[in-house]
Amino acid sequence: MEDAAPTFRNLVTSFTDFLTVAIHTILYERSIYPHTSFLSARKYNFAVRQSRHPKVCEWINDAVAAVEAELLKGGVERVAVMIYDKSNKPVERYVFDVSRFPTLSTSDLDIPLERRGADGQGVSVLPRVDMEEQFRATMSKLTGCNSMLAAIPPGCTFTIAIELKGDGEAPTAHPQPWMPVQPQLSKDGAGDPIVTTKPVRAVAAGEMVFETWIEQVKTGGGTG
Repeated sequence: MEDAAPTFRNLVTSFTDFLTVAIHTILYERSIYPHTSFLSARKYNFAVRQSRHPKVCEWINDAVAAVEAELLKGGVERVAVMIYDKSNKPVERYVFDVSRFPTLSTSDLDIPLERRGADGQGVSVLPRVDMEEQFRATMSKLTGCNSMLAAIPPGCTFTIAIELKGDGEAPTAHPQPWMPVQPQLSKDGAGDPIVTTKPVRAVAAGEMVFETWIEQVKTGGGTG
């Protein structure tokens, strides 16, 4: 039923579905792989690109599944798509701030979220169609990100990173899907980040609220 109250697991899955599409879009827009290796597709009634390389798709799906597992634990502050140059230095970071996601106990993950009543009780949930409209608007901004970013060097690679909340427990299961990384891109001699920040969009779907922005290392030229 379209307007039935979803569970928190449903909301997290909606976000990770969006994250998957966003990752493919970023890889296409920033030419991490040749444009000819992407297919045309539609998501949220919007034209998107999807890598057709099986290994790339498998890696992205596995990474997003690992992100989803941590989101369900409620300890994730931010999810980031990191882009590195050939010398393994980070040059861009696409940040999804999920710090305002609710934190639920494991026993409550599959209980339908209540709609907020006049007394303010319950959890505010938007109908799926409204949520997808916001996802579509965010995808539109990501699709045009090249116009507001400086060029990146050829031969860049990417990975997915998560930042945990202050009281979050680091994922230390074996085999280890996560490796520790620096949370910031780069610093100058004074210790200040050498980055420019470009806002993308905020999504507010009831209690599932997140913001998206792009961080890019400053260079001597370009539009950044």
